[in-house]
Amino acid sequence: MRIVQITDTHLSPGKQHFLPNWAPLADWLHSVRADLVVHTGDLSVDGADVEADLVQCAGLLRTLPCPVLTVPGNHDVGDLPGTRQPVDAERLDRWRRIIGPDRWVHDQPGWRLIGLNSQVIGMGSDDEAAQFAWFEDALDGAEGRGVAVFLHKPIFVDRPDEGDTGYWSIRPTPRRRLLDLFERHGVALVASGHLHRAWTGSHAGTRYVWGPSSGFTVGPMERDMPGDRILGAVIHTLDETVESEIVALPALHPFVIDDVIHEVYPRHIQVEAAS
Repeated sequence: MRIVQITDTHLSPGKQHFLPNWAPLADWLHSVRADLVVHTGDLSVDGADVEADLVQCAGLLRTLPCPVLTVPGNHDVGDLPGTRQPVDAERLDRWRRIIGPDRWVHDQPGWRLIGLNSQVIGMGSDDEAAQFAWFEDALDGAEGRGVAVFLHKPIFVDRPDEGDTGYWSIRPTPRRRLLDLFERHGVALVASGHLHRAWTGSHAGTRYVWGPSSGFTVGPMERDMPGDRILGAVIHTLDETVESEIVALPALHPFVIDDVIHEVYPRHIQVEAAS
């Protein structure tokens, strides 16, 4: 099975800064003949507050040449309590109504694909508890199939036993729970986005892949992290084993968010300045 992972497109009809990268990405997707596309979140610039952003994204995804599965990112449904746009029922309902489920199981011969909503992990909420129970049932039901998990935030940034990285990855307590589940059930692949970096590694028998954004890279305005600052996608080939090929796409314009952050996310600057 050939799966293409795209991520962090950051599209909006009102803020079209990164829209020029959609057409070349779509052209490339038509050429690679994938069985499935998985978008690992941040479809939109601000779908957490602007419904038109998600509506545009839904329409563009429908133009792709194969089935598409999606999981939400922080710019689509918000983030943890205490952030500028905390996840709430209204934001989740908007995603489900326009895009589809925020978590899913997709079975193929020999494989079970699972999509998780990383944005509720660490909330200590009923939504988080329900997703963990659902996830454990989905793993139990794999029945000998290989398992690949897709979500927006990475499980860790620098190492699995790191402390709280704040915005960047899953918090330590739910991270430990996820890592234990991955190891217990022999999860083969965990693929995420969010960091606008391309990286692959392994831990306890699981391959971890960060998909590169197709929208923009992040320059020195944020902390340095592992991985490469490229624009592209990932081709995951699921057979007896997993092979993940990170593909840089030179047709994409090399936008850097630092250059336009004051236009695209002015509230981000205001929050940072106040903190």
